[in-house]
Amino acid sequence: MYGLITKLTTVLRRRESVIDRLVAGRVPPVGCLSYVVARDPADADVLWVTEVWTDAEAHHAALQRPDIKAGFADALVWIATMHDSVITEPVGGVGLPQRTAGPATVASTVPSVT
Repeated sequence: MYGLITKLTTVLRRRESVIDRLVAGRVPPVGCLSYVVARDPADADVLWVTEVWTDAEAHHAALQRPDIKAGFADALVWIATMHDSVITEPVGGVGLPQRTAGPATVASTVPSVT
């Protein structure tokens, strides 16, 4: 899986306008497993966008869709700063496919407390 976490700082008092454009009723793109837009409770002008995709190619293909391009272009007028996205490798969670195999987790190397 391919994940992104992005911090957006909106123009003063335009956070709700950006939310409206980012979560408008679009058909979910193929390969999108999760797309969450969240308000930052500590800053009235900040949003966090968390995405999980089947793979990076699905994400890049979605960015070519006309409806997604248009929605993002509409939101850009109220985004002051789009901070660097953090790329993640999701391994599972509620709503995501079950993890079937992979490297040992860090938790398995931590001594247990008895």
